Amino acid sequence: MTQTIQEFLAINAASDPGQQPIHYIETVEAYNQWAKVYDTDGNFLQALDTIEMQCLLPLFLDKVTKNPPSPQPRVIDLGCGTGRNTLELVRRAPPDACIVGLDASPGMLDIAREAIHKELGVESSRATLEIFDLLRSPLALPVCSQGAVGIISTLVLEHIPLDQFFGAAAAMLSPGGYFLVTNMHSDMGSISQAGFVDAETGAKIRPTSYSHTVSDTLAAAQRAGFDLEELDGECIRERKMDDTMVEILGHRAKKWVGIRVWFSLCFRKQT
Repeated sequence: MTQTIQEFLAINAASDPGQQPIHYIETVEAYNQWAKVYDTDGNFLQALDTIEMQCLLPLFLDKVTKNPPSPQPRVIDLGCGTGRNTLELVRRAPPDACIVGLDASPGMLDIAREAIHKELGVESSRATLEIFDLLRSPLALPVCSQGAVGIISTLVLEHIPLDQFFGAAAAMLSPGGYFLVTNMHSDMGSISQAGFVDAETGAKIRPTSYSHTVSDTLAAAQRAGFDLEELDGECIRERKMDDTMVEILGHRAKKWVGIRVWFSLCFRKQT
């Protein structure tokens, strides 16, 4: 069984009695609690991902739209959270595309729903948001997720076993469809993981996380029937923190200088 980040870090914590206790809770509940401050707590990795997606998303959508046309093509934001990239899909995808945001956390979806309604109006059918838990077994795919021509999933893979993640994406995606994935780099995952500080108690709250390497991610994608695609002249896009990035991303990024913190991969489902 794949070791979680918290299991790995616990070995080091045992030899450091001065370390502040960390509260590990079930992933969906952690994100329900995090939802209130998720977009405002200074998460530098989310900020970096947002910057990178400004470049990657148009390139991804260009690939998707060059596929054979279909009536009302469906594009999914898998693990959409508060709708950060769901909104970008709404803004950038072709007008006839149906955008679907899926997430396991009702609290995160509530924030996303408010953002979508503010952007489009309550009655718009341009975007659909639904509960979907990638950690459930067996998976029950929402009807709105099936037959997609494209899927994005940003900073989600950290919380899901690899085969489960790519198996779900393969079940949703039509043959020849594209899948854009971003995630925390395993170099960062060997030191820390996603989480937040509870404003009321001061406790560090952490969900379950895994430190997936790029090579393990590529192998799992291949097992699920995906081929690696070039995007913006790169097959594997990685970002190592430097002082210039710290100036853009904020002081919380400073301790990560010299460490690879983020990667992205684009896949095409085999036909």
